[in-house]
Amino acid sequence: MKIATWNVNSIRSRQEHLTNWLQKNPVDVICLQETKVIDSDFPRSPFEELAYHLYISGQKSYNGVAIFSKIPLQNVSVGFAHRNPVSSSNRVSQVSEVSSSNRVSELDEQKRAIAGIFEDILILNLYVPNGSEVGSEKYEYKLQWLKVLREYLEVALKTTPNICICGDFNIALESRDIYRQTKDTEIMASPQERQSLQAILDLGFTDAFRKFNPDAGHYTWWDYRRGGFPQNRGWRIDHFYLTENLSDRAQSCIIDKEPRTWEKPSDHTPVILEL
Repeated sequence: MKIATWNVNSIRSRQEHLTNWLQKNPVDVICLQETKVIDSDFPRSPFEELAYHLYISGQKSYNGVAIFSKIPLQNVSVGFAHRNPVSSSNRVSQVSEVSSSNRVSELDEQKRAIAGIFEDILILNLYVPNGSEVGSEKYEYKLQWLKVLREYLEVALKTTPNICICGDFNIALESRDIYRQTKDTEIMASPQERQSLQAILDLGFTDAFRKFNPDAGHYTWWDYRRGGFPQNRGWRIDHFYLTENLSDRAQSCIIDKEPRTWEKPSDHTPVILEL
């Protein structure tokens, strides 16, 4: 089976791009980020005509995630609130439980996570906050969001051995994921962001792309400004992370740069995992 992830940077602006790409690449599942549209205005029919089942969670002008699947997904959910990260076995106080619940509900106001089960695989599609600037309020929000994501996954792993996390993480984990050296104060590459992501991977996830492509120079996002794409000034911030069982089943993971060459493209390009 093939699963793709793509930050389309507005589904309505990139509707034709996505339709054309899916006709050439009829993947079993595609996970989209930054759809930027409320659910009632989502352009469903072009994709349903391609025999996809659509699962969407959006908001006006910002964020938004969606999963298209060739077969119906099971147990579809949005956000983190449906999995209470506070276990009764932790013996925490009732006040702490309420505080945690409020925190998760606040994070879920931004539409950034959607999940569903395809066959025996839990697919979690994420649009991680950008963070804006190191030390800013949005940066602290990003770190908090990643902390709750880790708690969510700790719970999921207790009952689900096959988990595929994918999406736009807005983090380049290593220096080889960026075309140039960065400073510790640079967003998407700061030590705290990287440590937060690594803490998630330490739960038992591996980078599917790095299983097949250990060298530098592979990117998924290029700034629209200053000739980012023509000069390959890119960052690899769109990822597939797999539990051990799934990593053993992975056959390939590639970056398809062609859509970035099209007229008025998204600043991201698709990544495709084959299991």
